Amino acid sequence: MIYEYFLVFLGAAIPWLEIALVIPLGIVAGLSPFWVILVAFIGNMVTVLALIVGFDRFKIWYTKRQEAKGKTTDKKSERAKRIWNKYGLPGLALLGPILIGTHIAAFIGMTLGATKKNTTIWLTVSIALWSLAFGILTALGFDFFTSEL
Repeated sequence: MIYEYFLVFLGAAIPWLEIALVIPLGIVAGLSPFWVILVAFIGNMVTVLALIVGFDRFKIWYTKRQEAKGKTTDKKSERAKRIWNKYGLPGLALLGPILIGTHIAAFIGMTLGATKKNTTIWLTVSIALWSLAFGILTALGFDFFTSEL
């Protein structure tokens, strides 16, 4: 059982899997919604916080990686910039988990000048809210389909 929760933690920590996929999968697999939400939140926060703290080093690595691929921008970055211009850091943080991913939202926010403190606060709130939303909706939806009428 601990192994399954460890997989939830790892899945939530990995960019592109994150909470939007891992929480519903964990709950549908029969794990406790409370623990899935909590473990996924912690897993996602650990890597987002590491990115925020190590932003300067990460920015150098990411820029070199994109240049090596021959990319200067991608669709997710362009979408994030549009969100930033329209809604600022709160909008980017709150919409990031469902549109571009939390890691990319943190990176774009920091790139566009947000402070580490504000980025941490807004992404913590966002990840907590989306974790609860994904968990509760999946649990309620799953109960709806499995309950007998």
